[in-house]
Amino acid sequence: MTAQVKRVVIAGGGTAGWMTAAAITKLMGKNLDVVLVESDQIGTVGVGEATIPTLHLFHRLLGLKEQDVMAATNATFKLGINFENWRDIGKDYLHSFGFLGKDCWACGFAHFWNKGQKLGIAKPIGDYCTEHLAARNGRFAVLPNQDQNHAYHMDATLYAQFLRKMAESLGLKRIEGKIAQVLQHDNGNIKALALENGEMVEGDLFIDCTGFRALLIEQTLNTGFEDWSHYLPCDSAIAVQTRSVGEPVAYTRSIAHQSGWQWRIPLQTRTGNGLVYCSKFLSDADATELLMSNIEGEPLNQPRVIKFKTGTRRKHWNKNCVAIGLSSGFLEPLESTSIHLIQRSIIRLLQQFPSTGINESDINEFNQQTLLEMDYVRDFIILHYKVTERKDSRFWRHCKNMEIPQSLAHRIELFKDSGKVYKQDSDLFGVSSWVQVMLGQGLTPNSYHPIVDMMEDEELNAFLENIRGNVKRKVDALPAHFDFVKHYCPSKVALD
Repeated sequence: MTAQVKRVVIAGGGTAGWMTAAAITKLMGKNLDVVLVESDQIGTVGVGEATIPTLHLFHRLLGLKEQDVMAATNATFKLGINFENWRDIGKDYLHSFGFLGKDCWACGFAHFWNKGQKLGIAKPIGDYCTEHLAARNGRFAVLPNQDQNHAYHMDATLYAQFLRKMAESLGLKRIEGKIAQVLQHDNGNIKALALENGEMVEGDLFIDCTGFRALLIEQTLNTGFEDWSHYLPCDSAIAVQTRSVGEPVAYTRSIAHQSGWQWRIPLQTRTGNGLVYCSKFLSDADATELLMSNIEGEPLNQPRVIKFKTGTRRKHWNKNCVAIGLSSGFLEPLESTSIHLIQRSIIRLLQQFPSTGINESDINEFNQQTLLEMDYVRDFIILHYKVTERKDSRFWRHCKNMEIPQSLAHRIELFKDSGKVYKQDSDLFGVSSWVQVMLGQGLTPNSYHPIVDMMEDEELNAFLENIRGNVKRKVDALPAHFDFVKHYCPSKVALD
């Protein structure tokens, strides 16, 4: 065990750094001295502009008002992700954030729907989900006293600035400067950050938010990295922003191409665009040309190439250093999980905060929980690539035939055989998400739970129609998505 933790040093800013700084300062700052070291000369990746609904928890913990965050970050609402050309060229589906239909004690709604499909009485599964239908119809409103199954499209750079302002108002000290050297104690623990200007920043607990450089967790502590590129072969991305040319939709677009996929994320006054691809099958120059020929609106900046490797640190907490954000590992943004994983690491650290001293049991528990959660997210992303009917390029043939983790193979076989899906304790994505993606990618269960046959066919039809009718009535009562945005949280961002 180390001595009592009184001073926390956050190395690096960006989304990860300032989310960490805001949370620690807000929730534990009275008992700690918290500083953040960053350099204006070092840029951040800052392209992650789509979130998932779990961000509501983080904002509630910090006491943030949704309208304030959205107005400051040029945000719109997000109800899901539309996957275009993933199953096959010309075949699209929407993965929404809502719950499908109505479950029973023995099985989920998809079993009832599956029988309805076999009888020819069931409509598309998204018609039984409010968020799914609302996204397709361009309708949305935040309703009082209801679960908020929505997320955001936001400017990640502005989000970091918003949280920085909050953290500094609560007493956090920001130190400007480049880290020249990381000093260690004799036992290997980090002692201090030596800056280029000669300043020494000492601490008891260090948070590595230095991005892909992983300056503390890897370059200093040699923690090790588990490479997942054999499961997720994309290793490059190109990002560019464009001026908006129409009203923003309430979903992210994920458009599959021959050697990767393109994102399109609509904010209030601009659109975030990018192409994720595998450099073994597509050069940077050809990828840039492909992206720029598939954008809408005037480019607002020059496209930039980002190189990455999918995988995770073997330890996310090593000695007196915790890695949060890109320094801890990387999973491509296909299901918008990057900010969520930052948030989970922050909350997990606060739950296990070593105020009386750092010990191995806390470190081991933190790492075990984090790695398990990463495995589940990894499997969900691999599912999109593995279960496909595409054979039109070397990239898609590779994905279709590649080996996958046994944990994912089991879930696929279970769904194919019996339509069963189970949410594990540390699994981010629930049953409705797995069902939507599996069905969307072309998996059709061979059977359904026998309890469904307790219903007569007419009763099943009435059950399905009642749910569908209720969903339609709810959606029909909602305003247009962008009309609500302009009323609820008009952007404070001026677009030059």
